[in-house]
Amino acid sequence: MTAVLTPPSTAHRPAVRAGAAGPATLVGLEVRKSLSTRSGRSLAVAAALLPPAGAALASAVSEDPLLAVASPLAMMGMLTALVLLALGVLSTAGEWTHRTVQTTFLLTPQRGRVLAAKAASVALLGAGLAAVSAATSAAVLAVFEPTAAWDGVGRVLAVAVVSGAAFAVTGAGIGAAVANAPAALTGTYLVVLGVLPVVQAFRPEITERLDPTAAVLRLAETGSGATPALVLTGWVVVATVAGAVVTRRRAVA
Repeated sequence: MTAVLTPPSTAHRPAVRAGAAGPATLVGLEVRKSLSTRSGRSLAVAAALLPPAGAALASAVSEDPLLAVASPLAMMGMLTALVLLALGVLSTAGEWTHRTVQTTFLLTPQRGRVLAAKAASVALLGAGLAAVSAATSAAVLAVFEPTAAWDGVGRVLAVAVVSGAAFAVTGAGIGAAVANAPAALTGTYLVVLGVLPVVQAFRPEITERLDPTAAVLRLAETGSGATPALVLTGWVVVATVAGAVVTRRRAVA
């Protein structure tokens, strides 16, 4: 007898995707990952809801019938940016803290692509949440302060959106460089909210070139100025480059 060999059937063979995931796919995945944890969702809700609550409180205690809306909106935009800073930190440092980074880099070995996708995802989240927060805060002030002055509000809203994206990307870079969420959060907020305000009291010319929160307020107030824009850009660039360099050299295992 002669045995006849037949090729195995491919009818039920699972399809294998050719090539790596595209940039849009990676960004979408990182957005979902940032919002899949309890801490990420809590920060997103806080970024969207705390500033409108603060705007309502500010209008409740204000006795000025001609309140300038731009000033409290600028403060609310800065508050949103500070919350989004933490969201960015957790998007990168959280993976090292919870050891999920091994799976992330196993699925996408090109670390540069992963970091770029994380930066893009938190920029989108930051801009979107900042826009929601700013619009809701403006609506709250419109209800509680019908006679308020609205000069410069469009500029403040634009600065709030840009600063939300910038702070989120800065946080992602810091988190990637430190690779420990509690340490990155503590160190960053200590510098921004502790050290820089103290330096401001003695050497204001230094904080003018370093303080990102002051830069946000100055941009919201004036809408121009090379120094505030360079301060925000510097934080984004330095944090992103530091995160990329350290991540490329850090052992995953």
